[in-house]
Amino acid sequence: MPRLMLLLPTRTYRAHDFMEAAERLGVDVVVGSERKQALADLVPGKTLALDFYNPKAATETIVAFAKDYPLDGVLAVDDDTTVLGAMASEALGLPHNRVSAVAVTRNKHRLRMLLSQAGLLSPPFSLFDIDDDPVQAAGQAPFPCVVKPLCLSASRGVMRANDPEQFVAAFQRLGTLLQAPDVVERQDPLARQILVEGYIPGVEVALEGLLVKGELTVLALFDKPDPLDGPYFEETLYITPSRLPEAVQQDIVQCTARAARAIGLEEGPVHAELRVNDYGAWLIEMAARSIGGLCSRTLRFGTGMSLEEVILLQAMGADVGFYNRDRLAAGVMMLPIPHHGILREVHGQDAAVQVPNIESLDITMPLGQEVIPLPEGAQYLGFLFARSETPERVEAALREAHRQLTFVIEPMA
Repeated sequence: MPRLMLLLPTRTYRAHDFMEAAERLGVDVVVGSERKQALADLVPGKTLALDFYNPKAATETIVAFAKDYPLDGVLAVDDDTTVLGAMASEALGLPHNRVSAVAVTRNKHRLRMLLSQAGLLSPPFSLFDIDDDPVQAAGQAPFPCVVKPLCLSASRGVMRANDPEQFVAAFQRLGTLLQAPDVVERQDPLARQILVEGYIPGVEVALEGLLVKGELTVLALFDKPDPLDGPYFEETLYITPSRLPEAVQQDIVQCTARAARAIGLEEGPVHAELRVNDYGAWLIEMAARSIGGLCSRTLRFGTGMSLEEVILLQAMGADVGFYNRDRLAAGVMMLPIPHHGILREVHGQDAAVQVPNIESLDITMPLGQEVIPLPEGAQYLGFLFARSETPERVEAALREAHRQLTFVIEPMA
């Protein structure tokens, strides 16, 4: 039985789906997490505590572990572990992306520099420190612009500014966020820097793919029907297959492939966010991992395989290029947090799942927990899933099901 280490932060949405996929495939899984598991001493060789914020030390821990429990692969599932996954794979002589390439995906300024140097469409951009004078920084901003952190994900901290006054407010707000305890504990030097880039108008899409020896295989292209114009950029709907013209879709695929080459990514899952306008496709971000949250549940391959199964097979060296996505249209709505407070009740769940073409509803935020909307927050209330013959029916079902839900959020005392 092949043995694979999954790097799973305790807060990830992805653990259940990856563990279930591994069980279906008969893969022996070692869970690498930032906390020691309660029963770790009773199941030697099944879990490993790692310092995700110190990839060098964590790599040494993994290498020492592998001497007693050999590994056939190391797979990172979230942004916080992608660099560690590459470093550990390199140290163990396993197939991997170059560490420097993966590090680029975690540094938005470096990513923007490489894309611009490679001749891809790229907005003007500037880098600032959180201690810089925001009024002076505003003098260099190309309005409208986007103010974003280098080191956070899920649109956390990303804000649009249309004029100097909005810019100063966004700059200061982001500076405060980057000094929040959960950000500071990472001890990441990038957390002191702010990227400002020109706002890119157009429709936004997401591409899910696999890289094999530098060649991109597209697994799905998602439309994002809700406009993402700011001031914050909270994602809601993902619908596949895309309804964009075929020529536009090909431009998106080519842009993604060129971006991966410019960065140096060659192996494993890749998730790209792009915008499309009259000038063509613009890469917004690229991650050396699969789609986040529970969104992978929209995808099925071959005779019903999950995205996680396909990724695990590739991580073990299998040929996965022939797996095609299920023909039905599918989509997910990431349920947004409307305002700050304590989640007390969720009404209308039965009505929501009875909407035709709705497949499931997962409320992932526990009752009684504080909920924080963007730009400070980075979570959703839950996920709605739909599947039908056309993207239009999927979108209509998700919107109708969402209308059935009422979230009771009590203001903070």
